Amino acid sequence: MQIAIIGTGNVGSAIAHGLAATDHAVTLGARDPQSEKVLALAERTGARVATPANAAATADIIVLALPWAAAEKAVSSLGDLGDKIVIDCMNPLGMVDGALGLLAGHTTSGGEMVQGWLAGTRVVKTLNQVGAEIMADNADLPQRPVMFMAGDDDSAKAQVATVLNDLGFAPLDAGDLTKARLLEPFGMLWINQALQRGKGRNWAFAAVEG
Repeated sequence: MQIAIIGTGNVGSAIAHGLAATDHAVTLGARDPQSEKVLALAERTGARVATPANAAATADIIVLALPWAAAEKAVSSLGDLGDKIVIDCMNPLGMVDGALGLLAGHTTSGGEMVQGWLAGTRVVKTLNQVGAEIMADNADLPQRPVMFMAGDDDSAKAQVATVLNDLGFAPLDAGDLTKARLLEPFGMLWINQALQRGKGRNWAFAAVEG
């Protein structure tokens, strides 16, 4: 598939690295396609480079890997995306009562807000539940890590599941897009354990069956 990654920070770079050994054709959507950092990332991962709007226009799947504070403005610049599949891997993070927390929850979610910004597209919330390192490479983990996804379109989730599988995850369908209200706090739980409870970043959740 043609996959556009909008954003070349830690998460966008990690997903590009994770997809480098797959058959997907990746395009990095960057504000400055000629920056040394972006060109070096493209060389390491075998990706193409384009402006965000041009990357999105030619993609089958668009991955939003942006800081939440910049997301709405960046998304609005992508133009009309029709009914393309959009993976929202962003958590709506900000300072809440002096601490890092979610700016949306209970009655809405970041995923639902993205769907509102991109009416007509098929938004799937996923890739928000682990750190960037695990997205780039999780082959050394003793069990395949789980990755939940939520969205209103079953065919879109089926295609996203293929991408998740290629990134080394075991995809699990959490239901419709309102379930992003569960997945975003789940991402906060990973952050709590990794950054605040001393567990570090080299781990992920797994679904163990018996």
